[in-house]
Amino acid sequence: MITSLTDINLTELTAKEFKTSPAAWEDQVLYFLLLDRFSDNNEAGFAENGTTPVFTPADSGNAVTTEQDAEQWRNTGNTWVGGNLKGLTNKIIYLKDLGITTIWISPVFKQVAFEDSYHGYGIQNYLQVDKHFGTNEDLKELVAKAHNAGIYVILDIILNHSGNVFSYDPDRYLITDENGNSFFDSRWDGNKYSVKGFNDSKGIPSIPFKTGIAPGEDEVIWPREFQEPDHFSQKGRINNWDFAPEFLEGDFFSLKDIFLGVGDIDDYEPSEALKNLCLIYKYWIAFADIDGYRVDTVKHMDPGQRDFLR
Repeated sequence: MITSLTDINLTELTAKEFKTSPAAWEDQVLYFLLLDRFSDNNEAGFAENGTTPVFTPADSGNAVTTEQDAEQWRNTGNTWVGGNLKGLTNKIIYLKDLGITTIWISPVFKQVAFEDSYHGYGIQNYLQVDKHFGTNEDLKELVAKAHNAGIYVILDIILNHSGNVFSYDPDRYLITDENGNSFFDSRWDGNKYSVKGFNDSKGIPSIPFKTGIAPGEDEVIWPREFQEPDHFSQKGRINNWDFAPEFLEGDFFSLKDIFLGVGDIDDYEPSEALKNLCLIYKYWIAFADIDGYRVDTVKHMDPGQRDFLR
């Protein structure tokens, strides 16, 4: 596990042949997939010793033939179901036969351990593939097979927020829920909130919110540079999704907003967090020969931030 950006040697990683990315993405036939929902690599006919049969018209609706089955099917929509990089790798020729020239994959990096963020948008480690999806080497293998088949690979990435890696200690906006429980709601009002601490592997803020700590790999956030509190806006969750600057600096529900910088387009000053994110995504290009990125939640980034990335 890479623990710090100082461990990355881009000169060494780039001493190899890379596939040239296309100059115009609009000429590509893109296929977007949510990795956890695509393939678990158990399909008969695609995977060695595959046990899942090919879908037939007779299978339509068979997941909801009883109320128990229907409830299980509904509940499965809220958790991991097993799709992984190996499963996608074994479908590359299938996708090529469909006429696909570029696959666009949902985020693959390590998620917080205490939430079922199968969608990939709750990142806890930016330099490690989530174990539900496989390994870093599995990602490299996928890209290599795709390239051999004439298919490009785009990763969906997030620049403006991380996963639920710390918890607030709010002191305002007391509310009472439907069960009569009262608590302070950490919603955005333009001011910073106090923080209880970084979350451990169970989601408990038991770890000091400061640098120089020694957490486990399922705790806090990685790489180590992101354990600097100033990397986060710390202003609470978005309540009004159309009000600026609330939707620019507030949290996505429990996902924590990353402070990316200040200023207008002509005098924008990127933060250390944004510079570190850029290095992270340079690393993945160098390591796995990724062809491009689709940046998620661009609406929630300042024009200066977007211009900086060009």
